[in-house]
Amino acid sequence: MGAPELLRALDLLESGDWNGAHVFAQADPSDLGSWCHGIVHMLEPDESNSRYWYRRAGRTFPGMSAGKTEIQALRAILQRSTTP
Repeated sequence: MGAPELLRALDLLESGDWNGAHVFAQADPSDLGSWCHGIVHMLEPDESNSRYWYRRAGRTFPGMSAGKTEIQALRAILQRSTTP
């Protein structure tokens, strides 16, 4: 797993398919994958699971209303990592 799969997860989240996004996020054991997983649970909504995955990612939990902002922030990081 890597940036392309996590970007796909974010696309799915933005289209409202958190189940599909969950498949990609759950398969990525990295900190970025955990962050994505936390965002998935934020949008589900499942606050306790979201908080858990944010801790696993080493990130401060921003609150349940931060989904859109978090998607944008993670997307920016992932896009930078795929740019040659």
